[in-house]
Amino acid sequence: MRAFREAVEAGDIDAVADLLAEDVVFTSPVVFKPYPGKAITAAILRAVSQVFEDFRYEKELAGPDGRDSALVFTARVGGRELSGCDFIHVGEDGLIDELTVMVRPLSGAQALAAAMGARFDDIVKEAEARAV
Repeated sequence: MRAFREAVEAGDIDAVADLLAEDVVFTSPVVFKPYPGKAITAAILRAVSQVFEDFRYEKELAGPDGRDSALVFTARVGGRELSGCDFIHVGEDGLIDELTVMVRPLSGAQALAAAMGARFDDIVKEAEARAV
């Protein structure tokens, strides 16, 4: 999805949040349980944007109906290089209703999990404040 990609690349997480459906489901690369809801998804994406270094999208793939996209990226976290993919599904209303992120290699995923885990209390507080 071009608008999502452009907002992420610009570091404009508020614009990213505007593209999310209220009932969006975010599936993390390092946590089994999905996170439902716009507030928590936006808070997670805001934290990730601070954790990732040298983030850049390398490739964009789109499904035939335009509702599914895959954005392949590279980044570093705490000196560990990783590559990954954002899988995006857009609902009939044009908003993102599913966002699944996968990363590799394991050492990069572990660095990401540690960095995000250290921020998770703040992520939850931000989500709760924005959900009101």
